[in-house]
Amino acid sequence: MKIAILSRDASLYSTKRLKEAGEQRGHEMKIIDHLRCYMNITAHRPSIMYQGKLLEDVDAVIPRIGASNTFYGTAVVRQFEMMGVFTANESQAISRSRDKLRCLQILAKEGIGLPVTGFAHSTQDIEGVINIVGGAPLVIKLLEGTQGIGVVLAETDQAAKSVIEAFRGLDANILVQEFIKEAQGADLRCFVIDDKVVGSMKRQGAPGEFRSNLHRGGKAEKIKLTPEERSTAVRAAKAMGLKVAGVDLLRSNHGPVVMEVNSSPGLEGIESATGIDMAGKIIEFLEKKSDKGNSRDRIPY
Repeated sequence: MKIAILSRDASLYSTKRLKEAGEQRGHEMKIIDHLRCYMNITAHRPSIMYQGKLLEDVDAVIPRIGASNTFYGTAVVRQFEMMGVFTANESQAISRSRDKLRCLQILAKEGIGLPVTGFAHSTQDIEGVINIVGGAPLVIKLLEGTQGIGVVLAETDQAAKSVIEAFRGLDANILVQEFIKEAQGADLRCFVIDDKVVGSMKRQGAPGEFRSNLHRGGKAEKIKLTPEERSTAVRAAKAMGLKVAGVDLLRSNHGPVVMEVNSSPGLEGIESATGIDMAGKIIEFLEKKSDKGNSRDRIPY
């Protein structure tokens, strides 16, 4: 198979591992900077050009689209779909998961456990939103934030009001969520491929840090999920339409709650913690499913 990895940086761990895993299994792997692709949008013969050459005979695509490039990146993925190329994650699914508000609304509709979440536009409604989530302590999140950036823990209602007013003063959209104190600064990353959890790890935040992101000094270890946690992770990925996903859960007093569904989960942390060849499992998934023209997305929202 000829497999394209859409990635802006060939030196990234995840990109290198996917290329290595594909080559080990006998595939022709090509790393493509999706921002350097340009498209011929025409009837009957849609095409993609890269570095002045026509991209032809691609059998499958692995999107590794950064959050800041979601709009153009998903347009390139969609163009591949129009050409009948199989994509590990489809453009619509990536867009759903990247829009944090849309993602939470869909998960809520599917009855999947979530932290109590509030959302408002006007600063005149701050007090009502704070009351929705049960008051401080609470977590305030920028909708556009990634890797723990733009996530603030407010210890008091007054602090929460000040932070929300500051964010809204910058015209930033935010979510307000209940603080799951019992999680004790730890979350679970569940790696889902083709509707199955193939590996999981517990990420513990650094001392004094409520965010567990490995980029912020958190530590990871392999962990065994409960049947409910495993089911929640799979249902969350399916609700987004993602076939490759990292689902982040918190252990709360009322069961597992989903914090985020990631369409381009990093491989380094999960492979190091579990010893599982996640890159190889993604390639294996493509081998099984990459029938040209096989569009899977039927989610209506």
